[in-house]
Amino acid sequence: MKKFKPKEINKILCIKPRGIGDIVLSTIILDNLISYFPKVKIDFLTETFAKDAVENNPLVNKVLTIERTEFPLKVAYRIRKEKYNLILDLWSNPRSAQITFLSGVKYRVGFGYRGRKYAYNILATSERGKHHSAEHNLELLNALSIPIISKNIHYYVSNEDDLFGKEFVRNNFSNNDYIIGIIPSGGWQSKRCDASMWVKICKAISEKIKSKFLIIWGPGDEEDANFIRNNLSDLSVLSPKTSVKQMSGLINNCNLIIANDSGPMHISAALGVPTIGLFGPTDPKSHRPFSELSDYVINENLFCRICNLQECIYKHECFMDLSVDIICEKVSSLLAKSKRLIR
Repeated sequence: MKKFKPKEINKILCIKPRGIGDIVLSTIILDNLISYFPKVKIDFLTETFAKDAVENNPLVNKVLTIERTEFPLKVAYRIRKEKYNLILDLWSNPRSAQITFLSGVKYRVGFGYRGRKYAYNILATSERGKHHSAEHNLELLNALSIPIISKNIHYYVSNEDDLFGKEFVRNNFSNNDYIIGIIPSGGWQSKRCDASMWVKICKAISEKIKSKFLIIWGPGDEEDANFIRNNLSDLSVLSPKTSVKQMSGLINNCNLIIANDSGPMHISAALGVPTIGLFGPTDPKSHRPFSELSDYVINENLFCRICNLQECIYKHECFMDLSVDIICEKVSSLLAKSKRLIR
């Protein structure tokens, strides 16, 4: 293990190639790094499609991008030219380990996963599941004895994208509406709450709270989004096709967000929007929205919950049997707690 000399650090590269939500959660390290190294420049390395997760972040100096099929040695060569003192491999998969090793950076920090230890001269614990996945990133800082003074995650909406959201809301909702954004996206099919259940949830909420629903969708969500819109009728508005940045502008102009376990859920939490995550096959203790103004719902009584299967082998009871009453209670509680004003 290499002895770490903090005074040598003035430029850091953080590697987190993909997973919009994973990248947002990794920003938990930023306040701590800046506190410990006040004059440091911090760059991120992401895949091109995921750069939106940190591109507008004022705490990040620059975003380097790679393609998923790009040869590791070619990426490492570009990193060498940037003259970093420290690499934090927040991904620590076989490919990012190769890139880190080949970079030639003096201090290379990563998780001690099997088959990847060769790449790092400072190792963080490889143990997972003890805490939220956002906090797992902090183990890299613990390996450097950097004090943890903050557990804030960060996402920033540009003025242009926030204006896009404001104008859409202004043109489609009245000033008296509580706007609840619902996001049917999910990386796996089993993580997606069924469209018919979304309709049931929204109708139950509308009976208790004077609200309208903004259906925020992305690629692959079209069928579910249209089904929800057609069955909610005047209670809902369907968002237009958007980029990740524009979608974030819409999220930022809602009173509350309900979402599946997904990248947009984590963006919402990072923006400080009250957020409720709907969980089934994944563990909310590790993946819930990471903010004080957030909560989650899971069917605690279901024997097969947190199965981590990408395709359900039963009848998707984890979502179809969710308690609508509990969801309504948590919506009411978060709205009362936040007193969030928009427009």
